[in-house]
Amino acid sequence: MNTTILATVLAGMLSGLSLIVAIGAQNAFVLRQGVARQHVGVVVAICAVSDVALIVAGVVGVGAVVEGHPTVLRIVTVGGAAYLVWFGVRSLLAARHPKALTAGLPTAKSSVVGTAFALTWLNPHVYLDTVLMLGNLSTSHGPTGRWWFGLGACVASLLWFAGLGYAARLASRWFAQPRTWQVLDVVIGLVMFALAGMLLRSIF
Repeated sequence: MNTTILATVLAGMLSGLSLIVAIGAQNAFVLRQGVARQHVGVVVAICAVSDVALIVAGVVGVGAVVEGHPTVLRIVTVGGAAYLVWFGVRSLLAARHPKALTAGLPTAKSSVVGTAFALTWLNPHVYLDTVLMLGNLSTSHGPTGRWWFGLGACVASLLWFAGLGYAARLASRWFAQPRTWQVLDVVIGLVMFALAGMLLRSIF
């Protein structure tokens, strides 16, 4: 693997983690299941495989549209940058009022599976973050590079959900602190601003 490909894969991993790591209903659910050691493997598999499918859909779909209609790239890029700025502002605002995780875990496997699917596929933000944003970011790496970028994002997703679910037991006390999520939200907000700048720089 040459330096350019490695850099593209790492860019995909960083971008993927930046969008996935943000505290939300799905991550909180995976974390709670990990802390409780209830159906962790099933939950991790559903979230990770679903995320990979969405990433691939974004790389394929957005890439195809851009190849056929180059002017679409500028429109989507500006819109994507605006969304990233909004996402960053939202993260920084959330950091002002951090909250710890709460209890309330479903115990039946069917309930856990249903909740995991619902939090993944019924969340409108997953389509904006994973399909639109990562698909859009991948186009800046060219027809071939976008696949390496997508691979990096997929690897990041697999590592994140597996790590979150299986390491949650050891880190339960740390994750339960509001201060942890406050620092995380600030970091995510700053990364979102940086990504927005990268997008705009690619077309202007």
